[in-house]
Amino acid sequence: MTLILTTSSPKLPKAALAVGYAGLLPQIIAAALVLTGSEYQWTGLAAAYGYAAFIFSFLGGIWWGFGVIARKEDVEAAPVFAWAIAPSLIAFASYLPWIWGWDWPGPSLAWIGLFLMASPLVDRWLMGKCNLPDGWMKLRWHLSLGLGGLTLLLAALA
Repeated sequence: MTLILTTSSPKLPKAALAVGYAGLLPQIIAAALVLTGSEYQWTGLAAAYGYAAFIFSFLGGIWWGFGVIARKEDVEAAPVFAWAIAPSLIAFASYLPWIWGWDWPGPSLAWIGLFLMASPLVDRWLMGKCNLPDGWMKLRWHLSLGLGGLTLLLAALA
């Protein structure tokens, strides 16, 4: 078996594109539930919040993985891992208003939506620290603006 080392980035698998864009469907369905004004409006809002928070937290896991396996040799690991845990902590903080009986889910949806939309900026920073797949940034901007925008729309409707 021969090991081939390359300095070029791997290509993003086509399945990642298909499944990534399909990942917008739960938020689209939640928006449809809210827009109908039916008895499922609250369910749609709660599901939209949960899904957005889960995906935001999942992004941190991706960043953690990049830090573990794709970090460039001369890059210090601590800042990569600090960014990686931030989404989970932010998602948890956005959940606290519900626990405490404060205004929810509108403000929490808005915060998570804004953080989702800004999250590709971390990926852009990671480009200098990690070997990211070709096509990664395009996919990240599309998905983050899509999910973040839908989440902000739902925050406005809450």
